[in-house]
Amino acid sequence: MKILISNASSDPIYMQILTQIRQSILSGELVAGDSLPSIRQLAKDLQVSVITTKRVYEELEKEKLIDSVVGKGCFVSGINQDFIREQRMKRLEEKMLEIIRESKELSMTEQDVIQLFTMLSEEETSS
Repeated sequence: MKILISNASSDPIYMQILTQIRQSILSGELVAGDSLPSIRQLAKDLQVSVITTKRVYEELEKEKLIDSVVGKGCFVSGINQDFIREQRMKRLEEKMLEIIRESKELSMTEQDVIQLFTMLSEEETSS
């Protein structure tokens, strides 16, 4: 798992870390049972405060994406695949809403967006 922190980003550091770990879990890069670095180790590796990494892990635990086991560390949760799919669908919907807003700003019609999607989909399939 590689985490990149950008000082130029408008997102706070904890949010950048949270987003990247969440994405690694939801994309399947990290699977149920995989261990995460300790809070202290992650803080050291990223050169951030332990408080920052603790906040990230607490948020991931609230989202039921990781489990903390006292004395053993943090692990990717054994959540079921339906939950992961639902979370990924939610993120896809957010991205689609962003596309809709952007296309309206560009005065694109729904048909224009569909044509662009179809063209890009065909290109992706053929490559």
